[in-house]
Amino acid sequence: MSIGEVISLMRGAVTQIITIIAPILGLALIVGLIVAILQAVTSIQEQTLTFLPKLIVILLMVALLGGFIFSNLSEYTIALFNRIPDFAK
Repeated sequence: MSIGEVISLMRGAVTQIITIIAPILGLALIVGLIVAILQAVTSIQEQTLTFLPKLIVILLMVALLGGFIFSNLSEYTIALFNRIPDFAK
């Protein structure tokens, strides 16, 4: 197995991670920004107020995107297992 193949595998893994995590983190970022703006406007500086909405949104997104995440990871894993004979060369 050459360095190029290892880099290709790592690039594929990082791409999969970004594809799976980006929508969840993006929505958590938006919710956090909205809550921070509301806290600034109302002068409420409670730390737990930012945690709960983000947690709820992340759990909802994982529930909604669970099928996509599972299918994406299973396709990538099957592709890796199919490439095992090529790695032995």
